[in-house]
Amino acid sequence: MSTFTPKNILITGAAGFIASHVANKLVRNYPDYKIVVLDKLDYCSNLKNFLPYNSSPNFKFVKGDICNADLVNYILITENIDTIMHFAAQTHVDNSFGNNFAFTKNNIYGTHVLLEACKVIGKIRRFIHVSTAEVYGETDKDAAVGNHEASKLLPTNPYSATKAGAEMLVMAYSRSYGLPVIITRGNNVYGPNQFPEKLIPKFILLAMRGKTLPIHGDGANVRSYLYCEDVAEAFEIILHKGEVGHVYNIGTKKERRVTDIAKDICNLFNMNPYKNIQFVENRPFNDQRYFLDDQKLRNLGWSEKTTWEEGLKKTMEWYMRNPDWWGDVSGALIPHPRMLMMSGGSGVDK
Repeated sequence: MSTFTPKNILITGAAGFIASHVANKLVRNYPDYKIVVLDKLDYCSNLKNFLPYNSSPNFKFVKGDICNADLVNYILITENIDTIMHFAAQTHVDNSFGNNFAFTKNNIYGTHVLLEACKVIGKIRRFIHVSTAEVYGETDKDAAVGNHEASKLLPTNPYSATKAGAEMLVMAYSRSYGLPVIITRGNNVYGPNQFPEKLIPKFILLAMRGKTLPIHGDGANVRSYLYCEDVAEAFEIILHKGEVGHVYNIGTKKERRVTDIAKDICNLFNMNPYKNIQFVENRPFNDQRYFLDDQKLRNLGWSEKTTWEEGLKKTMEWYMRNPDWWGDVSGALIPHPRMLMMSGGSGVDK
């Protein structure tokens, strides 16, 4: 198995949740790599996510939008970028129901801008495109085998549809122009630094405030969660050992119902789950299950190391220590924060 060694890496959307953990890991572990991070600093990005590595000599932050072709070309040329890890995207499914054109712009058009810049400049040795398990669509509740990398893409909501569309562009640039691409599709991720529109940090912050935890529908939906540091390690391995032209699922076979997640968080805070869980109106469409076959990544040497109990406790402790990390997040803690993204709301695009 050959090993790839990058020199100058551009990480897009790097001030967000997953990408910041990846960026920090690479800055820390590989002082000979130059890590250039690009982010437009929308509502779910935070420069504090780079602490304590933002003063490292191999780290550079650029504020900007991947949809800005001139900026992207400038960065690739002046920083002599040979590797791109493309995380930048709008990712919250609820928001995609209410503000879906922003998802098309960021997730598809933004990806297209990056790909075209790579084609024109012609010096990229790896383009790692970060997608999601949701592009496979809903997994049958009785399925014993998860979606593998060659499974059909059957997205069910505007968010996953734009991620699938972006993948099609990435694959087309690989075939038409020989761009050395790798695609990842991951399960849900949780841990410190995550903006609290997502389930686990939302429930933790609500529990910290003594409020009820709102569950969409009947809570029987099944989700698979990986701790952020395990996912950062997966990207570290894919960067160095992943094969060009291949897709890698980043997943876990340990599944949990949303109601069970809420109960576990209630138990951490010594709250009665029967009194502190509230069932609310469901999403327009809420996939019952995402189940991945991750053997291909495991063959590269990766495995998850953090147990659910350990990861959830670490996450809770981080939010207890950093209750004001994001400032006023009350708008994200309502049952359906997508309403903030609609016309007349107070939300911000991402």
